[in-house]
Amino acid sequence: MIEAWASHKSFVSKDGSGPDRPAGRNPETDFKGNKRSNATHQSTTDPQAWLYKKGEFAEAKLRDMTHALSENRKGLVVDVESTQATGRAEWEAAIRMIDRSVRKPGATVGADKGYDTAEFVAALERRGIKAHVARKVSGSAVDGRMARGKSYAMSLRRRKMIEEAFGWIKTVGGLRKTRHKGLEKLSGQALFAFAAYNLTRMLSLMRVAAA
Repeated sequence: MIEAWASHKSFVSKDGSGPDRPAGRNPETDFKGNKRSNATHQSTTDPQAWLYKKGEFAEAKLRDMTHALSENRKGLVVDVESTQATGRAEWEAAIRMIDRSVRKPGATVGADKGYDTAEFVAALERRGIKAHVARKVSGSAVDGRMARGKSYAMSLRRRKMIEEAFGWIKTVGGLRKTRHKGLEKLSGQALFAFAAYNLTRMLSLMRVAAA
């Protein structure tokens, strides 16, 4: 999740009605009791940013999303895509990146529980790819027999390397909050940040190999 370069005050009704469209420069605004959603409201600063939260008790903010696909041996990022922040964006973007970058028959794809959906797992199966996705406690779409295999356990361990990349671009790469408006510019910024991460990662790998 990438925080958008837009404030809550810019998130106003699309039809121009209601008391939530503030007037003047940086006015005082009270959102209490005012229900707002992406269906009825839009940011005037960045119209592509959506109000989004991940988790019941998390704070909803105007956000975009950036997704990455990495190989599971060295942790290098091989594909990047930025999208609006929707509940389906993660696995839909994953499928598009897999179609672009994963061509080996019988390949495996590791992912966290957020990808344990019938649609995502079925999409991988249609492509001949094994879904090494962390299983939900109940109602998992991942085959139980496959989940007991050694390769599945290894994939779940290796998939955590992608978190290092996301941590790096948010701290060192400065992408916790974008300084740009619109997905096109964010896409360029994210691609540049992950490319820089790959360079630092390769340097670390070269040092280890030389030691």
